Amino acid sequence: QVQLVESGGGLVQAGGSLRLSCAASGRTFSTYILGWFRQAPGKEREFVAAISWSGGRIHYADPVKGRFTISRDNAVNTVYLQMNMLKFEDTAVYYCAADRGIGIITTAATYDYWGQGTQVTVSS
Repeated sequence: QVQLVESGGGLVQAGGSLRLSCAASGRTFSTYILGWFRQAPGKEREFVAAISWSGGRIHYADPVKGRFTISRDNAVNTVYLQMNMLKFEDTAVYYCAADRGIGIITTAATYDYWGQGTQVTVSS
């Protein structure tokens, strides 16, 4: 019922910024929790940020607090991840995900739908 397509990744220098977008389709979009995860080579997929259907509940992983901002615009079925002050360790494939609001929001297995991922590479 939900399809997700990420965009906005690319190559950026350390200290720079990128904004990722995730376009979602599906009639039940507004009821889903939307999250961002990332996976670097040799590492497991890890939680980055999530936002509730109303936008009133927002969660960030400790490494990105103060640097990344998640937001959503239900009118256009899109969730965003604004990434500022990027670091080398932010390099990863970033995935948009949606769940039905049941389970642990920071756990990848909780989510029902996933995008294809977009590569973010941070260089010196």
